Amino acid sequence: MLKYLNGIFMAFALSASLFTGRCLAAKDDGFGFSHKIESRYFTIYYALQLDPEELAAGLDIRPQDVIISGGPYQNNLAGLIDTLFSQICDILDMHLYSYHGNIKIGRDLNQINTVYNNLFEKQLVKSHSFYSYDLNTVYISAEHFNREVLGHEIGHAIISHYFVVLPSVKIQEVLAAFVEFQLRKSSGK
Repeated sequence: MLKYLNGIFMAFALSASLFTGRCLAAKDDGFGFSHKIESRYFTIYYALQLDPEELAAGLDIRPQDVIISGGPYQNNLAGLIDTLFSQICDILDMHLYSYHGNIKIGRDLNQINTVYNNLFEKQLVKSHSFYSYDLNTVYISAEHFNREVLGHEIGHAIISHYFVVLPSVKIQEVLAAFVEFQLRKSSGK
């Protein structure tokens, strides 16, 4: 029944966005050329200049994190992001088993600002990452690519796919900030 209602809600949301002409899925985000990696939960795009091993190291995911999350240890970008996703599902107690989204890692904050401007026709203010519900995509700059910031944005993705009716933006932000806090606390930062 829940899947049926969710399908109706999604169909209504899609038709409403098409009717108003505000469908972001048809709009080019301007991210540009990139490498692509597939993981269980995400398709990960990263700017051509970036090294996936350096990005993976920036996540600071330890072997014990993988064991606690119940996944196999994979010391690569895709495996570590999947581990982070599982950790965040545990933190929020919102488990999504068939989720698949996108993560786009820009070379710098300027690229992320350009993408944000292309999508929303305004500047990204006081942030170095964002989540687009319409595109089901997390955008983050390489210089801010760490488990806390990425975790915050993945938290938004989980929240937006867990509830049939989305909580208010303030509640979503409180939950995502809670994820970021828990990740900082567990890493000792």
